Amino acid sequence: MLKAIKFLIPALFLGFVSGCAPVETSGEELDYDATKKMVVDILKTDDGKKAIQEMMKDEEMQQKLIMEQSVVSDAIEKSLISEKGTEFWKTAFEDPKFAEAYAKSMQTEHEKLIKNLMKDPEYRSMMVEILKDPELEKEMLTLLKSSEYRQQMQTVITETFESPLFKAKIQEIIVTAADDISKQQEKKKEEQ
Repeated sequence: MLKAIKFLIPALFLGFVSGCAPVETSGEELDYDATKKMVVDILKTDDGKKAIQEMMKDEEMQQKLIMEQSVVSDAIEKSLISEKGTEFWKTAFEDPKFAEAYAKSMQTEHEKLIKNLMKDPEYRSMMVEILKDPELEKEMLTLLKSSEYRQQMQTVITETFESPLFKAKIQEIIVTAADDISKQQEKKKEEQ
């Protein structure tokens, strides 16, 4: 049945194309644009749509159209690792809007991951064990008092200020404040 459909669809297509072609007495072939228009017109008909739908239902055709996961992952990996890819990502992340959108898109996935870990009994028990350890408490106190910790906190604060989400929020606050100030100044001018 499938082999018959595979043979029937191209045969019908060729029949449509040759049957609809005008008879030319000069023997010249149809030009590309006329052939293209004819094929597009045929594909727009109900019969053409049905033929394409039947063809797309064929499992072999679906397998040919669907890319293998390894091909997709290899292409993504090559684009990320290549010099052009790294340059693209560097320039893309310099744009605050892109960086914000990327961070927001990843934020929900990170939250889901953390929430799932917190629901995992094995993970929770490990965290409780770690936090209850008296040696860890002493180390934490020593660490919090150390200059390395203060340096790390300074780095974290700096990274926070450089974060795309933080920058976007600050920009929004500044714009809102500027609008409020300009509105207040306009009201003062109107009152005078």
